[in-house]
Amino acid sequence: MQVNSSEIHPFNELPEALVEELLNQCGSMGDTLSRSFRNLLDNKGAIRNDLADNGLLKHDSDLLTNQSYPTTCGVDGAYTLERLLSTDMVAVAGVAVEGLTPPSETRHWEYPHHLCEVLPTKHHDKTGLVSKAIMLSMELELANSAPHDVIFLDGSFTTPLINIQQALYTIDEVDRHLSDILFERMKDTMEAYKTVVHARRSDRQFVSVPKYTSHNQIAKILLKDGVYEDRALLSFVLSAGEYIRPFPFKVPDSMWSFAEPSLKEMGNLETIIDGMRNLYVVYYRPFIHSPTFRLELPQSVATDRNRLCKVFEAIKLQSGTPGIFEPYPLYLADRMVKQMGRAVPAIRKATTQEMLQFWDEAEAEIYLLMHGYRTETGR
Repeated sequence: MQVNSSEIHPFNELPEALVEELLNQCGSMGDTLSRSFRNLLDNKGAIRNDLADNGLLKHDSDLLTNQSYPTTCGVDGAYTLERLLSTDMVAVAGVAVEGLTPPSETRHWEYPHHLCEVLPTKHHDKTGLVSKAIMLSMELELANSAPHDVIFLDGSFTTPLINIQQALYTIDEVDRHLSDILFERMKDTMEAYKTVVHARRSDRQFVSVPKYTSHNQIAKILLKDGVYEDRALLSFVLSAGEYIRPFPFKVPDSMWSFAEPSLKEMGNLETIIDGMRNLYVVYYRPFIHSPTFRLELPQSVATDRNRLCKVFEAIKLQSGTPGIFEPYPLYLADRMVKQMGRAVPAIRKATTQEMLQFWDEAEAEIYLLMHGYRTETGR
């Protein structure tokens, strides 16, 4: 793997005085963090007692009595927007990757599954917003098509609905080809969304695994001030195999005050919102070398002992490698979609070469118009 020179020499292009000032501030930052972590360490025993007294602290040995070796897959997506002099170039993709399987099991998918779109668009500051909505729709469709026992989605269950709603508000302003792609996908997306947030089939458990979250429902109970978010706090407090029993995911009712008519016309909106209102959250730390995972679950999964057991077993089977801080199929999907940022400039260059075959003059102008100023990516 080629190493970027900026990773080896991160300060090469910064003024020397700026680098020196930044490094001088490391000491005070370290002192602040050390005091904060020391406070957590001193209160760790009291926090664990509070969790136990509130009936929140559990151990997976109460659930994991028989091995079923569930099959798994992870779904992630990415979009890349390259700003050119003449136009923008957008690439959107969703990837689904099967997890590790025991030698005795048959693989459902020999190769990763994917959906993708690449197209030129006119300049507009909302292009990225619509591109992200398309990306999330691809993730939902791939998750819905997965024939696995446990399907991991990156991010929160609430993210697609929020972003799709925002995109639809501005969709008339962006390039028509881009808006057509989103509209064409919406009916299938809403059907897939309904399936994912309700998970009525007992042979498929949908689990959202956010890497980053600002939720602190547990921290506010234990620390009152809620300085830490739940995942950080519980990564410090929980031991291997421990989890916080499922509790309702509190989502403000204002989040569901949708006024976009086109979203309602797609169908299933009320059913999806009903599923959102009944989501549950579980915090689980499978091993001492792994962080505590925040798992968002449909009510049908969180309240069924056998289905919750299958989720825990899948997490444990797919998180055994130190240094990988998410279930393995999500890690693989994330690694793949991260390459989108590198792929689009190469696609632009290939497109430029194709265009030049049909031009007998003005090659310089073509190169100038296809010049890339910056690349914006999102996942």
